[in-house]
Amino acid sequence: MRRVLLVVQYDGTDYHGFQRQPELPTVQQTLERALGELLGEQVSITGAGRTDAGVHAVGQTATFETDRPIPTERIVPALNAILPATVGVVSAEDVPLDFHPRFDAVGKLYGYRILSRVLPSPFIGRYAWHLPTPLDVGAMQEAGGRLIGRHDFVAFSSSGSSVQDTVRTLSRLDVWRDGELIEVRVEADGFLYMMARRIVGTLVEVGRGRRSVEEVGLIVESRDRTRVPAIAPPQGLSLIKVIY
Repeated sequence: MRRVLLVVQYDGTDYHGFQRQPELPTVQQTLERALGELLGEQVSITGAGRTDAGVHAVGQTATFETDRPIPTERIVPALNAILPATVGVVSAEDVPLDFHPRFDAVGKLYGYRILSRVLPSPFIGRYAWHLPTPLDVGAMQEAGGRLIGRHDFVAFSSSGSSVQDTVRTLSRLDVWRDGELIEVRVEADGFLYMMARRIVGTLVEVGRGRRSVEEVGLIVESRDRTRVPAIAPPQGLSLIKVIY
């Protein structure tokens, strides 16, 4: 028996998230069907984590086990020949049998993209949050700095998760403008349910002038979810990298 680690990219627009769901299209099911066809056996994969419906990935990771002798270097082209255009495998490597894509991860990097112009775009609309109102990127960056460090991020999580420990270390939060796009990068040792989208939603409130920079730090201290009503829509979010 061998365990193989895949790095996967996908356009999450037409999927109900990564994790398998009954009678709903998901990335996990799509990958498992392709692997089953390739290997001629039923395959179950384990992902590094969930992504919500409509969220994309550049570097999601997942493992599967098989005793088939297919060379590792053949897995990527063979899977990509089977998978739909919305899902692609970037790399495959053999890992120890005790490797776990979720529990062995030390961090994740997410990216969020905002289209900051009056008119929407038919080309990037599936991958960015269109906001026709001006945003103060400098204020957003300053507010993001209030979140750096080890904090209880329960105020930036959504109910419905069974996670008991809501303390996370956020090591990076960058906001910059690239022409008509505003890019956000946020890295932490782990993310709570909806945490990345709630952070971006709050930063946008700051950029619009609806919240002050100082208020963002107070929200963290409050541990009060009701103080973060703004949740950025899923299409702007991408899982960039799982860090091991």
